[in-house]
Amino acid sequence: MASSSYSCPSPAPQPHPRVPLPDCAPVPAGGKVKGKSVPKEELKGPEVCTDPVKLATYAVGVNYHKDSPDVALKPDSEYPDWLFQIHLGPPKKLEEMDPDSIEYWRRLRKYNTWQRNRLKKGKKL
Repeated sequence: MASSSYSCPSPAPQPHPRVPLPDCAPVPAGGKVKGKSVPKEELKGPEVCTDPVKLATYAVGVNYHKDSPDVALKPDSEYPDWLFQIHLGPPKKLEEMDPDSIEYWRRLRKYNTWQRNRLKKGKKL
């Protein structure tokens, strides 16, 4: 097999070794591109509702359709019981959890993964 001094970084075959094809379009000198530039419009944040009556009767921001109205809140008796038992605070520490629960073992596995990743990060090959 004859070795040539020509090597092409692209995987596409070249028509002739002395006529390389460019991999990408050339960048114009000076870094400027011809043409009109479109002015960038500033990003606006979401509209925040401050009306206390609307916040108490509707789930504002839950409906993702633009044209439809906000979802009305129902009385608590129409929602399932488990919905009100969800823990909304900061996550419990491992010492506060019951060792017989599945959440305890999931949290323990997560802590062990974090510890293993920290040890791998400092390890030199």
